[in-house]
Amino acid sequence: MFTAKDFIPKHYSQNVDQGNFQWSAPSNIALVKYWGKKDNQIPANPSVSFTLNNCKTITKLAFAKKQSDGKFSFDLLFEGKPKEDFKPKIQKFLERIEIYLPFLKDYHFTIDTENTFPHSSGIASSASGMAALAMNLMSLEKALNPGMTEDYFYQKASLLARLGSGSACRSVKGQVVVWGNHKNISGSSDLFGVEFPKAIHENFKNYQDTILLVDKGEKQVSSTVGHDLMHDHPFAERRFAQAHENLDKLITIFEKGNLDEFIKIVESEALTLHAMMMTSMPYFILMKPNTLEIINAIWKYRNETQIPVCFTLDAGANVHVLYPNKDKPKILQFIQDELVGYCQNGQYICDEIGNGALLI
Repeated sequence: MFTAKDFIPKHYSQNVDQGNFQWSAPSNIALVKYWGKKDNQIPANPSVSFTLNNCKTITKLAFAKKQSDGKFSFDLLFEGKPKEDFKPKIQKFLERIEIYLPFLKDYHFTIDTENTFPHSSGIASSASGMAALAMNLMSLEKALNPGMTEDYFYQKASLLARLGSGSACRSVKGQVVVWGNHKNISGSSDLFGVEFPKAIHENFKNYQDTILLVDKGEKQVSSTVGHDLMHDHPFAERRFAQAHENLDKLITIFEKGNLDEFIKIVESEALTLHAMMMTSMPYFILMKPNTLEIINAIWKYRNETQIPVCFTLDAGANVHVLYPNKDKPKILQFIQDELVGYCQNGQYICDEIGNGALLI
């Protein structure tokens, strides 16, 4: 069993003065939700997600050795322009991961990042952003220690990403990723995400996720605040147990390809996540009226057509419409005919299962 200490390096065999790397990392959409965490970004319950393909962050990291002054030194550009309000989050991230990357204060970094989708609107931009940054930093560590194994590289990248944003650890590698200890999933860990260890049924190959942008604005309650409200939540313990139970059910569903059972788990998890928000103290609602209109329209359409389309939600108002690849033409027509009017400026993003981060 890995412990965090296994990821603290003892020495580096190479010197690297300057250079740059560029990685893309995707967002992910949780099927069993993580909501509530312990110290050091440890999840209160396990989760499992589909890795996305098109919604991603592309981050270039340039680095140059500097005189060591005992401080972190970095410039942050978002879409090519300085972004001062992102800097405190990066500073906090570097402070958290310094024990695992002791070279961080030896370099000045220029972080140049962009998204293919709106940030802070409930499409997990912190997940893709922190995963992309973690991949770049691991590339630098691999240059300092070329003997590093591929398994170690990806596990440590996932661990680092988690310390920036919990769900970011699920954006590193794999199509279906589990994060959090679960008794029936071998290799699962609170420290990093792992690829789902068994073969996934054909029904889930190239699974589609069309994201309906109900509200592209920044959500009024951050996920960090929401997670903290689980500490004294009256339903927290039952919720954490439910997540374990639902993940157990998904193991069989992924193996057998039962889409009806998949839909029950996924929609129930989405509504439970928002029920936790509505029953915390203080309470809050991130769904919008159009979120509910879309959910009801999906239920009506599924009932009338028997096509296995379902929804899930992240911590925001946007709706992820999940469906098998073979039903794509019909579902896209349904979205055009009935759902696009509920989207802000008629906008939606077509996505599908992807494989994780890519070196560019």
